[in-house]
Amino acid sequence: MSTLSFALQDSSTMLRRNLRHAMRNPSMLLGTVVMPSVLLLLFVFAFGGTMGNGLGASGQGMEYVDYLAPGILLLALTVGAMATSISVAVDMTKGVINRFRTMPISRASVLTGHVLGSVIQSMISLVIVIAIALLVGFRPTAGVLEWLGAFGLMALVSFALTWVAVGFGLLAKTVDSASNMPMILQILPFMSSTFVPAESMAPGLRWFSENEPFTPITQTLRGLLLDQPIGNDWITGIAWCLAIALAGYLWSKKLYQRDPRHT
Repeated sequence: MSTLSFALQDSSTMLRRNLRHAMRNPSMLLGTVVMPSVLLLLFVFAFGGTMGNGLGASGQGMEYVDYLAPGILLLALTVGAMATSISVAVDMTKGVINRFRTMPISRASVLTGHVLGSVIQSMISLVIVIAIALLVGFRPTAGVLEWLGAFGLMALVSFALTWVAVGFGLLAKTVDSASNMPMILQILPFMSSTFVPAESMAPGLRWFSENEPFTPITQTLRGLLLDQPIGNDWITGIAWCLAIALAGYLWSKKLYQRDPRHT
């Protein structure tokens, strides 16, 4: 059996391990659904009237729940990334990772199992959040191809964020710190075009919003689901995802390969 075959087999084993842990601890999956859903309900029913009027004034011409929902879906992925960071930190603090290092398995498979397991769980949580959004009035106009493109984009975003979250989990000294470090990933959607158009923000914040990763990704997802013009946002969004995934992978690999005596 080739080295690649061993790596794929070991990665599959680690993936099953992480999925079984998720099934035994459904509270983690529940947590990735609750926060986005609460924000969706809060902004739709508490602030939706005012926000909707603002959208009309800016020429967006859509219901606020339709404008908001795509950004909330991406926010759900950042919550899922935090769960991954905690899961990796648990393995680190309990010595599980060090045990894996001594076993005749592919070193990459340990982290790959965490990443793939997280992406699968994130896709499941997205389906639940989409169902809740539909119940509160979200009305996407996407066809089959657009939905496939949307889920493909969200899977890519999840993949990229998860590699960064793995790095946070490896870096953290405690599980508590692992739950706090990924907060930066959750702040970025709030400073993007998730809740209001970037052009409605103050000049400095507007510049940041227009140039940070989540704005072109949100605009692309919004365009796919609501038949809105995307322009070059899809190119920028995918480029950001690939860059974040590569940086997160290289960072996580470096942390994972460091001498355990120096951690």
